[in-house]
Amino acid sequence: MQVTKTFIEGLLVIQPTVFNDARGYFYEPYNKKAFAEIGVGEEFVQDNQSFSQKGVIRGLHFQNPPHAQAKLLRVIQGSIWDVAVDIRKSSPTYGKYFGVELSAANKTIFYVPKGFAHGFLTLEDDTMLLYKCSDFYNKASEESIIWNDPEIAIPWNISDPVLSEKDQNGKKLMNFASQF
Repeated sequence: MQVTKTFIEGLLVIQPTVFNDARGYFYEPYNKKAFAEIGVGEEFVQDNQSFSQKGVIRGLHFQNPPHAQAKLLRVIQGSIWDVAVDIRKSSPTYGKYFGVELSAANKTIFYVPKGFAHGFLTLEDDTMLLYKCSDFYNKASEESIIWNDPEIAIPWNISDPVLSEKDQNGKKLMNFASQF
């Protein structure tokens, strides 16, 4: 596997080794030992899957401590532009984002550690995202930062996304008191 560190400490873009032949392909999207060797040692306890049509934004979501979640994300059908925002108070990149395209075709995996808000834009209809979480969902710990916060300035390149009520009402970074 090829691992790329981003300019934000902790975020990793992972390109798995894919074995292609006349039958199709094979790869290991997750191997606990191999991921521990690259510094991803969390125990993942929950898998989540979402299905969305083109133009949906989900996020920017996170869970506060003690139920914070690291995530290991990949697309199994379609494509997304996946974004993580650093919300670690002492980080030199606090409030900065990193985005990467994940697709069924490129098989790229994105590792997002604890201390980040996460969201994505679906680029195709019938897109399926599958991701591992290092803690169980805890409603009392969840929060959301507004997807179009001008301080973060994520270039979503969409003027009228499909949003949930929760995502329409996220907090602005300037009104947010990080617990990380």
